[in-house]
Amino acid sequence: NVVLEVDSELRLQRAQALVNDELLNEAFDTLRTELMDRWENSASTEVEARESIWLGLQLLARVRRHIHSIIETGEMAKLREKGSPFI
Repeated sequence: NVVLEVDSELRLQRAQALVNDELLNEAFDTLRTELMDRWENSASTEVEARESIWLGLQLLARVRRHIHSIIETGEMAKLREKGSPFI
């Protein structure tokens, strides 16, 4: 259990650092903007390109959600350790 608690705390700290990392956020935002620009400027006949762009946007969002999920899991573990009645 102690190993899992340390691992959970370390994962929480690393995920929080990623969420707060300006360079990473800039990269995510730039990539999303570029993908949206490509989508907006694509022709309706470019079905494969549009599907590829859609997939890229979905993957980008999935990575962000996963990082936030790690934070939520770590915060819940902290509350559980404190004996919170809400967990």
